[in-house]
Amino acid sequence: MTPLNLMKLLADDTRLSSVMLLLNGPLCVCDLMEALQESQPKVSRHLALLREGGLVESEKRGQWVYYSLARELPAWVIKTLTQLLPEWRAQAGAAAELRKGGQLNCC
Repeated sequence: MTPLNLMKLLADDTRLSSVMLLLNGPLCVCDLMEALQESQPKVSRHLALLREGGLVESEKRGQWVYYSLARELPAWVIKTLTQLLPEWRAQAGAAAELRKGGQLNCC
């Protein structure tokens, strides 16, 4: 992961918000759809880009796929994301609040 690659991955609001939500732990696509108020195909497409870029990883649990930050991320990436989190929360509103309440009952 290079700084340029990280910034390219975070340059889209859907991808940035997804990553910020995943800082709190794994989520399934339905959780992210609800938080982001986006369709399943759009959320899945952006998660695929994040996975291909090495920022997130997925795990299939039954019929659901859960996404989390990649375990092998360099420390500087985690530090950068953590530093962005308060500003993102201030601007994200409802999406940030949904995650604080936990996962949805869809999975």
